[in-house]
Amino acid sequence: MSLPRGPLSQLRRGHEELVLGLLRKHGPLSRGELGKLCRLSRTTLYDILAELVATGAVVPAGQQDDGPRGRGRPAETLTLNPGAGQAIGIDFARRALHVAAVNLAHEIVGAASEPHDADLPWERRVDLAERLIGRLGGGDLRLGALSAIGAGVVGPISDPDADTGSEGGPGDAGEPLPHRAQVLLRERFGVPVLLDNNTRLAALGEAIWGAAAGGRDVLYLRLSHGVGGGLVIDGSLHRGAYGLSGEFGHIVVDPGGRPCSCGGTGCLETVASVRAVLDAYRERGGQADDVRGLVEAVGRAEPGALALLAEVGTDIGAVLAALCNAVGPGVIVIGGELAETGAALLEPIGRTLDARIMPISRHRVSLRRATLGEAAGALGGIALVLHESPLLSRYPAGPDLAAGAPPPSPRHHNLVKEGS
Repeated sequence: MSLPRGPLSQLRRGHEELVLGLLRKHGPLSRGELGKLCRLSRTTLYDILAELVATGAVVPAGQQDDGPRGRGRPAETLTLNPGAGQAIGIDFARRALHVAAVNLAHEIVGAASEPHDADLPWERRVDLAERLIGRLGGGDLRLGALSAIGAGVVGPISDPDADTGSEGGPGDAGEPLPHRAQVLLRERFGVPVLLDNNTRLAALGEAIWGAAAGGRDVLYLRLSHGVGGGLVIDGSLHRGAYGLSGEFGHIVVDPGGRPCSCGGTGCLETVASVRAVLDAYRERGGQADDVRGLVEAVGRAEPGALALLAEVGTDIGAVLAALCNAVGPGVIVIGGELAETGAALLEPIGRTLDARIMPISRHRVSLRRATLGEAAGALGGIALVLHESPLLSRYPAGPDLAAGAPPPSPRHHNLVKEGS
């Protein structure tokens, strides 16, 4: 989405953000109250408000008595229009689809998920996304007010604005083109579509809405069927020069280890992915068909499960410590299915971090478990839109999303899991 870059346009956008942010923070306000809070000139403020009312971003909220006014009508109050400037986030995960929506007031309209086959064609994935979106919020979602869509896909995204390309990620040869989703969504909904890697978007989601809310520099690691992550630097998502940032699963931990799908040997993914951990557990005599079985073994304090997770946690901690020394995050978030093993995995990660992070920064790094679950990528897509859309952009100095706190007064936070 291209935005005006001239200094006057940037100044005007800043004034719009200021006014929208004050209405998010305080609720309905009269023009006089807005003038006292924003300290813009009367002419500038009224010009900005006229534009916001004309576009439907701001609407009259009724009448308010500001105290003694002498003659004339009570002051009209203005408020954000919840039906304007809505944004949708979509996570096209490998075997499931997750959607979420938020309105101009940063209220979550709803979220939904549904599993599907890994080889489901993109056209049918987009059909599924449209169906799930149509069920969000009990009718509060107005697609006519849609501002943009933020979508996450598997694999590196070298050019978010391109309509061609290949997934190019490890082990993804022959899979559908991720930019196909972008083209189909544009055609289906008629709005700009911002595309990025879904694990990176989960990192942004956790930084804005979840476990790392309030953190400006966040390192996120997802331990799932693959191992990857993302970096949020000074509140913004870091993509890298070729869209390859966050491939933490392909850092070598054992040069003599097993071959990795990326072509390397002994990568973190070969010891810390769901499949690798379950295979290692079964090789040691354990019995677990899935992560739930491993979690149950941990709950029984089974020595083999605890010993294995201690080893895996040590390897993970070593990689994270090196990244911390290089990047300097304030918060580390661990997500993915393996995070469900809880302290059995996180405590050895923490011990290794304490041992290997430089002493000067050791006490400044907080290790946390992810909180958003399967909705993280979709909420990260929304966060991406909030960064880019003039109508939905964050208030730069307010206590809401700009500071990483959850959105104020969420009237609807319907987490619906479909088809399970």
